Amino acid sequence: MENKLPTSNQNFVESLIPQRFPFVMVSSIAEYSENHLISGFEIKKENLFTHDGIFQASGLIEHQAQSVALHTGYKFYLLGKQAPTGYIGAIKSFQTEALPKVGDILKTEVKILSEIMGVTLVDAITKLNDEVIASSQMKTVVK
Repeated sequence: MENKLPTSNQNFVESLIPQRFPFVMVSSIAEYSENHLISGFEIKKENLFTHDGIFQASGLIEHQAQSVALHTGYKFYLLGKQAPTGYIGAIKSFQTEALPKVGDILKTEVKILSEIMGVTLVDAITKLNDEVIASSQMKTVVK
């Protein structure tokens, strides 16, 4: 199922993930399919992971994990069900090339590699102005 639904409706996006303000690290969905999602996130000054105007690597990891949660949340939304709560189960790899700053807009592509018994293995790539600034492979687990 391919679904292109650019939406930056913050209330809708937040309804798809278990996190709540001030811990929300996603703000839009650009694309969705069963094994793919592109999310967006504008970094605000008041963000918990911002220090001296720079968004920290821990924030990039959380943004990528919430992008996975957004994929799950949207899938459950399409099924008319409430999305389960999930957790980062393991981070196999994480690499960052640059740290973004306040006002930057991140674009993250999540590719679902496998999904079995509530464990999802993903590759995530985060870009800033079409340049890769972070990549990871992680497992998330639903409760």
